[in-house]
Amino acid sequence: MSETIPITIDGVEVQAKPGQTILEAADAAGIYIPRLCYQKDLVPFGACRVCTVLVNGRPQPACTQPVAPEMVIDNSSEKVQTYRRNIIEMLFVEGNHFCMFCEKSGNCELQALAYRFGITAPKYPFLFPKREVDASHPDIFVDHNRCILCARCVRASRDVDGKNVFGFVGRGPHKKVAVNADANLGGTDAAATDKALDICPVGALMRKRVGYAVPVGQRDYDTKPIGSDIETSKAK
Repeated sequence: MSETIPITIDGVEVQAKPGQTILEAADAAGIYIPRLCYQKDLVPFGACRVCTVLVNGRPQPACTQPVAPEMVIDNSSEKVQTYRRNIIEMLFVEGNHFCMFCEKSGNCELQALAYRFGITAPKYPFLFPKREVDASHPDIFVDHNRCILCARCVRASRDVDGKNVFGFVGRGPHKKVAVNADANLGGTDAAATDKALDICPVGALMRKRVGYAVPVGQRDYDTKPIGSDIETSKAK
């Protein structure tokens, strides 16, 4: 059996390893595929679909689709970019993302993707859903206004922290992250040191008393576009 699987991404031949997903193979080759729900070291979930690529002409989530011989992958055409731009815009209008006031601004992956895609104002109407903030825990809080249902906290709490603090309840527009306590977050064994806190891509799950510690202008995506770390590795 060959040790590598040749695939083509945007006209460039890439030698992928058996068992890799398209996204993993692209990362290794220095080709950035935008993503939100994907997080290295967590089981891929395929929830956000921002990583959608065209595989031999068919849309597929790059984070869950394994590589296979003779794959021809479109990661950059206008058609693909439109898919992603539409998804990102829908995530903005489905929640309440007041970036100018959010302490995650500059470190927020959703905001950074909007910058990367040149989105200044979504073309869809804002829904302005009524959502609550759970600040019952002494050290952390959940702001459901900014949650994008990526399940990173769900997977990290279950698979890394070993606590199963977070999970989903409801369906459709009523789906939301809930906690494994009868009342609220304060009744769980969640801790500020949990991995689930580190990997929230937006400002939905935050630590108290540390907001704005890094000034605006010095945060991760104030100085470099999201994905540039992967693309830089290609240039080396």
